Amino acid sequence: MRVLAACSLGGAGHLRPLVPILDAARRRGADVLVTGPPAIHDLVGEAGYPFHAGGEPPEAEVAPIREQLPVVEPAEAARLGNRELFGRLATAAMLPAMTELCARWRPDLIVREPTEYASAVVACRSGVPMLQVAISLAEVEAGSLEIAAPALLPVEAAVVDALGAAPYLTPFPDALDPSPFPTTIRFHEPTPHDGGVPLHDWWLGSDAPLVYVTLGTVVPYMTVAGQRFRALLDAVAGLDARVLLTVGRSFDAATLGRVPDNVHVEAWVDQVAVLPLTRLVVCHGGSGTVLGALAAGVPLVVVPVFGDQVENGRRVAAANAGLMAAEAAVSRTVPAPVALITEHVARVLADPSYRDAAGRIAHQIASTSTADDALEEALTAARRVRGE
Repeated sequence: MRVLAACSLGGAGHLRPLVPILDAARRRGADVLVTGPPAIHDLVGEAGYPFHAGGEPPEAEVAPIREQLPVVEPAEAARLGNRELFGRLATAAMLPAMTELCARWRPDLIVREPTEYASAVVACRSGVPMLQVAISLAEVEAGSLEIAAPALLPVEAAVVDALGAAPYLTPFPDALDPSPFPTTIRFHEPTPHDGGVPLHDWWLGSDAPLVYVTLGTVVPYMTVAGQRFRALLDAVAGLDARVLLTVGRSFDAATLGRVPDNVHVEAWVDQVAVLPLTRLVVCHGGSGTVLGALAAGVPLVVVPVFGDQVENGRRVAAANAGLMAAEAAVSRTVPAPVALITEHVARVLADPSYRDAAGRIAHQIASTSTADDALEEALTAARRVRGE
């Protein structure tokens, strides 16, 4: 069996959710190939898969959209991101290479993340079955498809209905993420570092609680990144904790200014290895970070910047698995006050009920299917959708 995995713009948060399913396919003996924009070449190599580079829209068209996402109203940000960036620009850029690759390589199955639409267009035209693997909450992704539809339907009239009917695999638990997709299959990824991997002694022997602070992989490309990192640094300054801040490989840490004595800054760390050692995650609310923290039973303080991060923060707070800096959800142009972030961090660290709630969610996640069983169920469902 040949499995073609399709990933769009967005970096690790768009690629990494596919990997457990691709690993399961390879364990079945499948020949797996990943395609996407050239920018994800290194990420795919780190995941251990061959890569075929497709097209991507020019940075001159992407950058203006990316810069607006944190500052315009949520409805406009959703339209810009889902319809203009992913639905129109990314699809048009990727479709010629995707069409040529599928005609030449002839995959038996397409596994896609929900913002990569060129693969879905080709699947509809060629009759190749497809599965979609969640990178966000199911209701958010269903809404994103609805927003993108006006850009997709002129390209391929059947694609929106086909995406709604395709098996939808998600690592989010039902209690946190009710799904409108009729065939929803939940799975979990066993962590290879259950006890964590010892960190360097950046804090000179301190045994204070570890707080992991990150804004993910996309925010560091934005001009607001420096401001947001500075607010987080000020919020944790003087905290009785060891603070590990990751800023991403695209951000110049030298521009941060003074770093508090209790904070160590790195470009990147292995989140899977660090989370088991962590007492609290302070983040933007990206789905990969939120899911990783909850799967490890770690509570969060969410300080949203754009996209699905507000809704992720709301779900975390509703489950009592952490808090969200509420002002950030009211207006994208007004970041949460430093004092509010500090208050939330202190509160979650001091109150064990947040960690207890995160632990219950971790148990729910661990109780879902393995990726191997989920793939088997999804393949059966895909055959059923095609009437086989």
